[in-house]
Amino acid sequence: MLDDLVRRYSKPVPRYTSYPTAPHFHPGVDRVTYAQWLRSIPRDTALSLYIHIPFCDRLCWFCGCHTKQVLRYDPIAAYIPVVMREIETVAKLLDGQGRVTALHLGGGSPSMLRGGDLAALANLIRSRFTIADRFEFSVEIDPNDMVSERYDDLAEAGVSRVSIGVQDFDPKVQAAINRLQSFEQTAAVVEGMRARGVGSVNLDVLYGLPHQTLEGLERTVAQTLSLRPDRLALFGYAHVPWMKAHQRMIPEAALPGVVERFAQSAMAAERIRGAGYEAIGIDHFALPTDTLAQSARGHQLHRNFQGYTTDAAPALIGFGASSIGSLPQGYVQNQVATGEYTRQVNEHGLAIGRGVALTPEDRMRRWVIERLMCDFAVPLEELMRRFGPPAEAVAAEMLGVAFEDSDGLVDFDGDCFAMTEKGRPFVRSIAAAFDSYLGAGKARHSLAV
Repeated sequence: MLDDLVRRYSKPVPRYTSYPTAPHFHPGVDRVTYAQWLRSIPRDTALSLYIHIPFCDRLCWFCGCHTKQVLRYDPIAAYIPVVMREIETVAKLLDGQGRVTALHLGGGSPSMLRGGDLAALANLIRSRFTIADRFEFSVEIDPNDMVSERYDDLAEAGVSRVSIGVQDFDPKVQAAINRLQSFEQTAAVVEGMRARGVGSVNLDVLYGLPHQTLEGLERTVAQTLSLRPDRLALFGYAHVPWMKAHQRMIPEAALPGVVERFAQSAMAAERIRGAGYEAIGIDHFALPTDTLAQSARGHQLHRNFQGYTTDAAPALIGFGASSIGSLPQGYVQNQVATGEYTRQVNEHGLAIGRGVALTPEDRMRRWVIERLMCDFAVPLEELMRRFGPPAEAVAAEMLGVAFEDSDGLVDFDGDCFAMTEKGRPFVRSIAAAFDSYLGAGKARHSLAV
């Protein structure tokens, strides 16, 4: 029975936007380590930049991001010069090395930024780094932030892609998550950004929310599709009140169970595919002409802290409080608390709180997990070519997983380890079998479905 399968494979596991995952970062990787890593980046390395804006003018109770509610602009105005100092420090350490292919502003609500601050950040990036010919500038938008001048501010800064949170258009669901946002508001933002030349729009929908029903979610999906986004993400709500205290405001009794969550996800995915979108990994969809769909078809899809991406840059540099960077040598994360981040940047130029250096085995397992999450398959010939004799141990693990699989979730013919169609929704659970860190420490994770 499908319901029994869903219950068995719904146990909490990581989302695998990195490997090792963030709970295994440690303070042994510090700003000195980070500076050394930056100095060693080769000249032609592609760089992806992320700037975290940890502020919102309201706190959505479903949110799992590092952010805080502010009622005045003053804290944001004070934060921007600190981020700019960090950017200057990193640029000096790179000393002209690398070329920037992507810049992403996330949060929080980066759409709260006033035009002058947004322009200052964008201009600083362009003046301190070498910008590649093909450069994408993306920003996350909360429609409630979008006063009239904000549209022109984003366009003038050179934004080429926007991501807009929908969540759910049902008023009862919105009230339960403290996110009031009408369809008309959302449509106005989509139309306003497209009218100003923004070439790509992504919309995010959530399932598994309090009071959410199949019928209500189906209406939300239909309304979302009517806006014809270039990309659409269908995320499962991650209820982690032990990490995010504000999620305790959500009535747990109103949350759908794992079987209901699975049904919501399957229904929504079917409707989205029926509208002509291609499924990308476990929770993204894109029009066939979009670069995300093209990358998926060409087995060139990647996964990072923003989810599925075409971004193949080997170095992701994070700026701002709590931001995470991924360099060839390992991961680093800035201090999470804005005050401590500010103090350390003002004193040292950098504010690394923790990280992890990658071992050869980490790199191998990271590649295996990423290919499973992106392609649902790992070709053994490529595994062996990339990693040599050590890959034999992972191949043996694949054989063991396939031997123990009595549910028909995986297929292993000796040449390729692959998820079956039946198994694809449970790929996080299968990927976890190759996570040598899982179970170490006290990390807790969200549901796998």
